[in-house]
Amino acid sequence: MTVVLRTRQSPANGSTIGTPDAISIMTNSMPNILIVEDDRQTRDLIARYLGEQSFAVSTVTSGKEMDRYLSHNRADLIVLDLMLPGEDGLSLCRRLRMESTTPIIILTAKGEDLDRILGLEMGADDYLPKPFNPRELLARINAVLRRQSSGLAASSTATRLTFQGWTIDLRLRELRNPEGAQVPLTSAEFDLLQAFCERAGRVLTRDSLLSMMRGRPGGSFGRSIDVLVSRLRRKLDRTENHDRGDSTSVIKTIRTGGYIFTPRVEEA
Repeated sequence: MTVVLRTRQSPANGSTIGTPDAISIMTNSMPNILIVEDDRQTRDLIARYLGEQSFAVSTVTSGKEMDRYLSHNRADLIVLDLMLPGEDGLSLCRRLRMESTTPIIILTAKGEDLDRILGLEMGADDYLPKPFNPRELLARINAVLRRQSSGLAASSTATRLTFQGWTIDLRLRELRNPEGAQVPLTSAEFDLLQAFCERAGRVLTRDSLLSMMRGRPGGSFGRSIDVLVSRLRRKLDRTENHDRGDSTSVIKTIRTGGYIFTPRVEEA
C-alpha cells in the first residue's frame, strides 16, 4: 500500500505542489515523478503524458518550490530542466546528488554538449535535449527506474565483491570504502562499477560498457561513459591523479579506446 500525496495548483504559475495534509491511499504502487520545469507548456505536456502512463506526477517551477515539495514528499525520479529562474538546474542537480541518490533526468536546450556533460558530472543519471518526444522521455524514465529497482528485485542471497579493501554489494547496490563507510553512487555509476568488477583485468570499449549497463541508450551517450568513468575515479582513487587515468588509477585508460579495471576482484 502506498501513500500518494494529492496536489494543489498554485494560482501564480500553475505548478502543482504536494500538500502533507491532503493524502489518498492507493492500493497499487505508482512511481512518483517530480517535474521541475518553469515553461508551462512543456511542464503540462510532460505531466499529462506521464499521468496517462500511470505515473503519479507533481510539478514545480523553481528550486525553492522543489525544496518545499521534497521536505514533505518522496520522489522516485526527478525530471529537471537546467534553465530555471533563480538557482539553475546544474546547481540543483549538484545539491540533490549531495543529499540523496534519487534518479535525475536533466532536460537540456538543443542538446548543448557542455550542459549535458556538466549535468552528468553533477550526478544526473540521464539527459534529454529539447525539443523531445514524450515517448522518449518515458522510455528513459522506465530505464532509469529499472536500474534503480534492480537491487531490490535481486535474490535474497547477498552477492558481494571486494577489491583493495573496498566492498560492493550487488544486492543492496552499495559501495563501502576500506574504512567501512558507504560511498554514495548514482544508479549509472553503480552499473558502471559493477560492469568493471565483473570483468576486472579485461579491456572494455565504450560500446561494450554501454551494452552492459542495463537499459542505457546508446548514440551520443557513448562519449558520456568518459564522464561516468571520471566520476568513479574521483570516488575510488585516493590520489590527485584520478582524472588522468595513469598507473595510479584503479581504472586505467587504454589508448586504443577503452578502459581496464586493474584491481584483483574477489567474492566476499
